[in-house]
Amino acid sequence: MSLNTLTKRENFFTELLNLLKLDPKNRFYSDNGEILRNKVYESAMKMDSDLIKLLLSSERMKQKFFTKVDDILVFDKISFGWAINNKAFLQDSYTRFKNTIGLIDSKEQFISSKNDVVLSFPYKDCVLEGGQTKEDQKRGEIFYNELLAPDDVDRLLAPKVFTNIKRYTKDGEEFITEFKDNDNLLIKGNNLLALSSILKRYEGRVKCIYIDPPYNTGSDSFNYNDRYNHSTWLTFMKNRLQIAKSLLSSDGSIFIQCDDNEEAYLKILLDEIFGRDKFMNQIIWRYRTYQGQVKDYFPKKHDVIFWYINKERPNFKLSYQDNYTDTVDYSRWKDFYVDGNKIKYPNYPKTDSRFTAYLDKYKKEHGQVKDGDIIYEVKGYIVDDVWEDIKAIDAKDKTQKTDFKGGQKPEELIARIINSVTNENDIILDFHVGSGTTCAVAHKLKRQWIGIEQMDYIETITYKRLKDVVNGEQGGVSESVNWHGGGSFVYCELKELNHKYIDEIQVADDNKLNELYKEITDSEFISYKADINKLKESEQDFKELSTEDKRNFLIQVLDKNLLYVNYCDMEDKDLAVTEEEKAFARSFYGEGI
Repeated sequence: MSLNTLTKRENFFTELLNLLKLDPKNRFYSDNGEILRNKVYESAMKMDSDLIKLLLSSERMKQKFFTKVDDILVFDKISFGWAINNKAFLQDSYTRFKNTIGLIDSKEQFISSKNDVVLSFPYKDCVLEGGQTKEDQKRGEIFYNELLAPDDVDRLLAPKVFTNIKRYTKDGEEFITEFKDNDNLLIKGNNLLALSSILKRYEGRVKCIYIDPPYNTGSDSFNYNDRYNHSTWLTFMKNRLQIAKSLLSSDGSIFIQCDDNEEAYLKILLDEIFGRDKFMNQIIWRYRTYQGQVKDYFPKKHDVIFWYINKERPNFKLSYQDNYTDTVDYSRWKDFYVDGNKIKYPNYPKTDSRFTAYLDKYKKEHGQVKDGDIIYEVKGYIVDDVWEDIKAIDAKDKTQKTDFKGGQKPEELIARIINSVTNENDIILDFHVGSGTTCAVAHKLKRQWIGIEQMDYIETITYKRLKDVVNGEQGGVSESVNWHGGGSFVYCELKELNHKYIDEIQVADDNKLNELYKEITDSEFISYKADINKLKESEQDFKELSTEDKRNFLIQVLDKNLLYVNYCDMEDKDLAVTEEEKAFARSFYGEGI
């Protein structure tokens, strides 16, 4: 794409803006001359006749927003809606309504309540890479559908080549070229592209997914780019959850943890992706951490965990709470044995008069029974959807705490989830793996696991923790499950290419962007749509752009299909894929992919 192309694009929007000023009712501009985007959008959705006449008066707009069907011009209001909410109108955002989200019906009309509703948010059908960089270098997000045609998006999400591949056992680590079907797997790389890469191998095989994604608080120490607006966060989640659903087995379950920042929106999104009838539970985890004296509101003490299933209900196993006491003990669940025979009876405590009456009746029917012949097997309270018995990790508790900065969940929490819906050797997936708690617990419970994380701490925290698990560390649930070490896992990374430029562009200053322009235009990895000769001739024009425009232009010039090395392209010598990497890729994907 040349600078001339960008100029033509800007001229198009300038013409559209000027055309809207001719509205006979003067509805589309404020008194101070600002475009009223929402008013324009609303008029388009209502098929306003004056607006349509305005657009038809321009040959350029007629070609852009109208389609001829049997000599009748049909107005494409959806396309027009996208256009008027484009970046050209929103200089500070890529989003359609600048943080505006609402419920709409099937006719694209916003409503407050109705049975036929879906969650509408800007760029709902885009692919959001979801970049995560260092905490002090949080970059803006890129909606790749703006820059790529549908076929190009398919290539963006195509299986990738892996690098730095090694298997870890108690004997240490070794570099490998073969992947085994029962291997545990830890992947460093963008989780959207990593999920796409494992889809071929694991589609329909994952029994349980647990994720603890960024909560979108704007202040998490989670190290994620955790400052999305609502619409960006929802796009980020939607892309990943759609692939996650394909990975689940027919009786698979997904558990997603969040807080009140996105809870309501996430629930509607999950209903849309998995189906409202596949919702099983909204679990409240009351983590009971001290927050000091709070006087102006009720202190926050819980997270929410949504549980959805794929197609069939799993073989659910009850959990019991052993250390909980209550003055009214009616929910206590016991098995009652007399002379070795199990007797069913109402769930009354031993001290309750109703149980005494039941026992007296049994004695009359079966003869006298000595109290020493009666054995009460107490399992505890059945765990319901409010979990109060699992506390958050104490920062001083070195048996569980890693060097992970915030967000780490206790192993007991994950163990309860995994035990409830899976059996040994089932596959567990966490694509926001963080410090590695899900993988650590799955390993100790003898489940196969897959973990994905793109932050650099995967090497210093996550990888190290999982090595300790293999070596038999005794934190978390180790004692309760009699864990003493063993097993192995494979670590690998998505092989980067253009992605390094994306990160550099987003944090570069003006001088660095000028340097990157020359470097990128001299490389082999610019978009095929760009005219290399014109790019080189336009270097001085580039230098005169604003810093933000330079960033946007460079991102458009890069070939987005080459953020990481695609498996189908690995024989290209320019991509420098080693023979060892090729061998592992063939083993992982199989020759038929």
